[in-house]
Amino acid sequence: MKPIMFTYRLLVLFTLVFPAAVLAADDKYTETMQKNINIVYTATAPAELQNAVNTLERVGAAEKSKWEPFYYASFGYVMMANKEKDGAKKDAYLDQAAAALAKAQALLPNDSEIVAMEGFIQMIRINVDPASRGQQYSGLATQNFRKAISLNPENPRALALLAQIQFGTAAFFGSPATEACATNTQALEKFETSKPADALAPRWGKGMAESMKEKCK
Repeated sequence: MKPIMFTYRLLVLFTLVFPAAVLAADDKYTETMQKNINIVYTATAPAELQNAVNTLERVGAAEKSKWEPFYYASFGYVMMANKEKDGAKKDAYLDQAAAALAKAQALLPNDSEIVAMEGFIQMIRINVDPASRGQQYSGLATQNFRKAISLNPENPRALALLAQIQFGTAAFFGSPATEACATNTQALEKFETSKPADALAPRWGKGMAESMKEKCK
């Protein structure tokens, strides 16, 4: 199976920063979270990413009932893994991503965004060794993306990620990408209609779906 690569430009929503009204929140927790989530969304330097992830994990340790710090810490580790070329280091970042996500999942079981992130981690693991890992991890990732969609059919990130794995699978077998492109169209439709539930709700992924749209032409 071919490696599946992402960039910040493709992953984040069409805006790279939170709206000013959101940033003006007087809640210290929300303010700290927004600052570091924005870094996770936009940083290109590994050290900057690591600092944001470290802060998010500290916030999670202090705010024991909040799942968001661990979710975004996990996302940050996935981004670091995606940028890392060394297979062992990539796996180590993904192990940290999985550990952080497990803490989020313990606080909020069966959440569509968290389940989709679990599938994302599994999908990036394919890149360590596509030939030997493709079958195992593509199956696991697909299972989680479909579960995330069943938990919330309006989740555009789950649909966009499912489209990515379908596209990669089709390319591997030399099959048409019809199913992947149809799923991606659904994702783009959901990105247009979905609204974040609150200031800290995930808002990444539209660029990824828009990039795939170009491949589907």
